[in-house]
Amino acid sequence: MKKVLLFLLLIGLSTGVMAQAEVSGEKHSVATNSFWANWFVQANVVGSSFWGSQEQQSFKFSKMTKDYRTNLGFSIALGKWFTPGLGLRTKFNGVWGRSVISEDKSLNASKYWTLQEQTLFNLSNMLMGYNEQRVWNFIPYAGGGVGRNMSYGCYALGFSVGLLNTFRISQKVAFNFDINYGSYEPSFDGFSAGGDSKLSLKGRDRAINVELGLTYRLGKSTWKSTPDIDAMQALSQSEIDALNAQLADLMAENERLGEELANAEQQAAPAPQEPVTITKVVAAPVSVFFNLNKAVISSQRDLQNVAALVAVAKEQGAKLVVTGYADSQTGSAERNRQLSEQRAEAVVAELLKMGVSRDQIETVAAGGVDTLTPTPYNRRATVEIK
Repeated sequence: MKKVLLFLLLIGLSTGVMAQAEVSGEKHSVATNSFWANWFVQANVVGSSFWGSQEQQSFKFSKMTKDYRTNLGFSIALGKWFTPGLGLRTKFNGVWGRSVISEDKSLNASKYWTLQEQTLFNLSNMLMGYNEQRVWNFIPYAGGGVGRNMSYGCYALGFSVGLLNTFRISQKVAFNFDINYGSYEPSFDGFSAGGDSKLSLKGRDRAINVELGLTYRLGKSTWKSTPDIDAMQALSQSEIDALNAQLADLMAENERLGEELANAEQQAAPAPQEPVTITKVVAAPVSVFFNLNKAVISSQRDLQNVAALVAVAKEQGAKLVVTGYADSQTGSAERNRQLSEQRAEAVVAELLKMGVSRDQIETVAAGGVDTLTPTPYNRRATVEIK
């Protein structure tokens, strides 16, 4: 058993050293996924070294690997990452252990299990930014729960701290190397400590575990970067500039045609004058952008070009058409239809504030589309003159 534990430790340490060159990643914000995304399951082979509350000596490596205190077991866990840096898991560990009452391993054999809820902190993602291609993730954790010694019929509360290292094999699978320390009430191994030892960790039942196994990620396991609002606003500003240029050209054309009409009316001639046709002003559609899964306008700056378009529509007595969109890469078809309708109505509410009557506005819910790149640009509503 001593050789097994030494072998496990050497594998884990050597793998960690080889993976250190792979921890760099580009820092960027990510969007929160749905509740059903980023779940995972784990299964490990566990090498454990047990210390009883009746043992008052300090930890020594030479004593930790003695056969009368070591045993092999297994652990399984189910967990979820709520962000790239913070997760929870429920972990079961057991079932072959030692109650260290002598140096005869046959007398020390016992069966046990522990069930704990643990909080995981992925420091690789927290400190260096999320990178789905990162090979090594460095994940300290802490938790607590209950344990039972089945051989002696004892329950006990306990806590654990540990360091989980995961090494990427594929997008769905990772290799685990986990070292952890567990501390339990003195009765966990079936034998209480003598004297007043509750104030010291030496007066508790303890275990040091080395675990090797696999993590399998369930369903969606990656995180998307948040929409670049600055880029969206830059696109919106470019549309404003283009619209202003169009309006300037149209106003100059209208002024020229007006002068021609005035000159034609002043000229007296017996012959009928050829009528002068005034060209109707046609403006490009204007976009208003929204954030992921939202129907609230992301920036009031988008409404500046809408106001300019409203002025043209009022001058012509024309109707306005508002079309709502969602991006087809996220959400169901029905959800995208509802979202596009809500976005169109949000813009209609702003048009009403600008003095446009409701009967002069038509709305269209276009649902999910992928006509623009990057994807966030499809989360919009357009306003155009009919």
